[in-house]
Amino acid sequence: MKRSNTELLGDIIRRYLRLEGLETPLNEYRLVDAWKDVVGPAVTRYTTNLYIRNQVLYVHLASSVVRQELMMAREMLVRNLNAQVGSQVIVDIVFR
Repeated sequence: MKRSNTELLGDIIRRYLRLEGLETPLNEYRLVDAWKDVVGPAVTRYTTNLYIRNQVLYVHLASSVVRQELMMAREMLVRNLNAQVGSQVIVDIVFR
């Protein structure tokens, strides 16, 4: 007997996460985790703290030189981080 109302398990899980309000925190976690993959190990070494508040990624850096370099590439970093997650999680980055 063939079932006609089958759904993909991934779609069911995404719908459940959205209904329970867990999709946004999960995407934020994925984005923070993707930081090291997007910027590489050299910049990750100077990163001391990362967090997201109101669609803004706050990055604390130990080097003012690295901070200045990243400020110039801010728009590209926003695009690459959002692309890594697969949805628009952040709209801006603040370097401290």
